[in-house]
Amino acid sequence: MFVTETQIRIHYALTDQMGVVYYGHYAQFYEIGRTEAIRQIGYTYKEIEALGIIMPVVDIHSRFLRPAKYDDLITIKTTLKEMPAHHKIIFHAEIYNEQDELLNTGEVTLFFIDAKTMKRCEMPAALKEKLSQYF
Repeated sequence: MFVTETQIRIHYALTDQMGVVYYGHYAQFYEIGRTEAIRQIGYTYKEIEALGIIMPVVDIHSRFLRPAKYDDLITIKTTLKEMPAHHKIIFHAEIYNEQDELLNTGEVTLFFIDAKTMKRCEMPAALKEKLSQYF
């Protein structure tokens, strides 16, 4: 299993009139967590794209338990629970506040797609090699 944590401070533009984070922003939080997780593996999205691979989101689920609020410091815990197989990678997210209360859970599925053919392809071998040490 591969787990990373990323922290961000909730700024005013992310909140609604009540000072609560607007639900649509959670997909961005998942993306921030995914981007930093891939970076901690030793890659960036930019480097993967340079290999001719794009990674569109094909499925997303979100569960809201408690609100994140203006000026909260949240922790996005991003987990790969299993080694990605074939053309699919699934990131699990948990978002916590400073009191370590679970605010939100999410699951995001992405496909590895060949940018030229727009067809599914295998995960890049170098990325697979880096991830294999965690499973």
